[in-house]
Amino acid sequence: MAESVLMQNKYSLWKQGLCWLVVLGPLFFFSYGQVNQFTARRHDVGSMVFGWERAIPFMPWTIVPYWSIDLLYGISLFICTSKQELARHGCRLFAASLIACVGFLLFPLKFTFIRPQTQGTFGWLFQQLEQFDLPYNQAPSLHIILTWLLWLRFRQHLGKGARLLSASWFLLIAVSVLTTWQHHLIDVVSGIVVGVLISYAIPVEGHWRWERSSAHALRLAMKYCAGGLVFLLVGWFIPYGFILLWPAAALWMVAVGYAGLGGRVFQKNSQGGLSLSARWLLFPYLAGAWLSKKWFSRRIALSNVIYGGVALGRFPDKIVGQAAVIDLTAEFHKGSRKTECWEAYPLMDLVVPKIQDIREAAMKLYQMRQVHESVLVCCALGLSRSATVVAAWLLIEGHAASVSQAVVLIKSQRPQVVLTSAHLQILESFSKELQCQTSQ
Repeated sequence: MAESVLMQNKYSLWKQGLCWLVVLGPLFFFSYGQVNQFTARRHDVGSMVFGWERAIPFMPWTIVPYWSIDLLYGISLFICTSKQELARHGCRLFAASLIACVGFLLFPLKFTFIRPQTQGTFGWLFQQLEQFDLPYNQAPSLHIILTWLLWLRFRQHLGKGARLLSASWFLLIAVSVLTTWQHHLIDVVSGIVVGVLISYAIPVEGHWRWERSSAHALRLAMKYCAGGLVFLLVGWFIPYGFILLWPAAALWMVAVGYAGLGGRVFQKNSQGGLSLSARWLLFPYLAGAWLSKKWFSRRIALSNVIYGGVALGRFPDKIVGQAAVIDLTAEFHKGSRKTECWEAYPLMDLVVPKIQDIREAAMKLYQMRQVHESVLVCCALGLSRSATVVAAWLLIEGHAASVSQAVVLIKSQRPQVVLTSAHLQILESFSKELQCQTSQ
């Protein structure tokens, strides 16, 4: 029975994959070809090329990996294992064609090198390409956008060895747009940027959802927004200042998180991993957060046991001393940190958690403690978010009769803990809710 249901699900996904291919294939060839033909008739088409790009060698054999993306494009629609993954992947591919074609129309560019004549099989492949592809659809490179989006899907479904092989081949595809003399560097860079933005805006896991923020969170949003504006203004007045658009965009996305999207802007899953797209897009902020953690944690213990095997601490380095971890950071990636069990419940930094978040995180801790002898509850520094959840757990377990007792117990073990009046107020509300439940 189970095998029958599994086969039906696979058959259903294959049918949906075929439908996506029937729609996306003709759309790609029609839109790409029409835009190319239209731009060929324009008189305002320029080019952007660095002088050193003429040193890039023409390597005829790289036409093979260049062409292989067409096959991989089709296969990618049949390797998805859920309807949501397939739908999000299909939407990404649709967005790639749409955004690239809009870019070709708004910023028309022409490839300027004259490709040498090539004989044999490689020459035939170039001839087939030239029948369809004129030298006008340049920035952002649709080939690069698709390379990024397809690699994300394949790496999701491959083992470690196969994933490395896949990454090498997709890297070769990306390089081939230069060595087949199809694109200039500006096309590649803009293609990477657009690809990351598409995969970030259309996540395979999770959903975007706007929630009402507190006044304090809105003030933080304004500060991050102002920080992004500073980077933008500085970039306007210095050479190559466009690079500062990256930290500006990262700060603006964090500002949107504080304004209402919450920790979803980091796209962190329940196992503690940030999506690769979020890590790239938000890298300037994430690097700053990591440096801040290293600086402010110089004189703070990695963790302190509060009660009965439950430790309160900062986001761990490579080695985790406890059997299990409840990770309350939204901004840090688990990476290669090893532990028996790791569960993430992402909360935004510098904001008092909502009572629902406290309730759910404290219950996670309660359940985890039933299974594991030692549990680390961590946030960036182990001073506020994690302390709030541990205080709630102490109330649930009855190890503290009141919020004040819970706070005294925590501070006796970790004196640096910072719980503001707002933290104490939300804990008092949680305590009253808990008392009502126990009295019923």
